[in-house]
Amino acid sequence: MKCLLRLKCFMRADKLYLVDIIQAAEDIGRLISGMETETFVQTMSVRRATLQAIIEIGEATAKVSPELKGKYPEVRWQDAIAMRNIAVHEYFSVDWRIVWDTAIHDIPHLKQQIQRILNIEFPTENNTKP
Repeated sequence: MKCLLRLKCFMRADKLYLVDIIQAAEDIGRLISGMETETFVQTMSVRRATLQAIIEIGEATAKVSPELKGKYPEVRWQDAIAMRNIAVHEYFSVDWRIVWDTAIHDIPHLKQQIQRILNIEFPTENNTKP
């Protein structure tokens, strides 16, 4: 298929962005499993990997269509995008305790919401990353 507008050639479906969010949330869960706050704050590799996954969540969230976001106003879409923006643009000011709090409280809740959306919007499809 030849693209008339190059931008359209690179557009992905909402489902793929939602699956990206789930994957990044699962990565965070694996990274911090069994960890305490102080251990997280003191472990640079886990901090950075967790923040990268949060950035990926924010990036994917920003790409989800306004139509889909509008159908699910209970999801804190803008918060995920804002956290990504802080992580990227204010990296040296990041408060690792806020990242920890986000990872243990907000990310699991967001993952549940996104999984629910996947199940509603794409009920007969395999909702895992290809």
